[in-house]
Amino acid sequence: MNILALDLGTKTGWALHKRGGKIVSGTHLCAARPAESAGHRWLKFRAQLSEIEKMVGKIDIVYFEDVKNHVGILAAHAYGGFRAHLETWCALKNLSMVPVGVGTVKKNWTGAGNADKPAMIAQAKLRGFNPKDDNEADALAILALAMEREGLFDEVAT
Repeated sequence: MNILALDLGTKTGWALHKRGGKIVSGTHLCAARPAESAGHRWLKFRAQLSEIEKMVGKIDIVYFEDVKNHVGILAAHAYGGFRAHLETWCALKNLSMVPVGVGTVKKNWTGAGNADKPAMIAQAKLRGFNPKDDNEADALAILALAMEREGLFDEVAT
């Protein structure tokens, strides 16, 4: 089963479980450059999703972090935009989306529902990954939860 896990944001973390157990992950910056209109962030995000899909041919299900609280209004607006574009992309591809709460992801990954960014990164390293930042570590944590829920936890090859 090909599972895509996303930590939505201007710097989107992603992790992908490929059929057969291989896991790949990374981050993608979706910010518009100074010479670009604000809408370019959504174009970059959609292009990222298509690029990830090309790696496996077909994604079977998408898990994503369901954020309920944001520190700032701009972050909340950006998250809503990324989520809307993800919902549209998934609808066009007839993909199921599974939202998972922030605390649920952190507790499953570290044992603490309020784990900070360094703890999320440290746990990823303990599990044999080398995340570039907390966004990638969060995506790996979401993927671990997804694999558990989908019954694929024994099928891992990093």
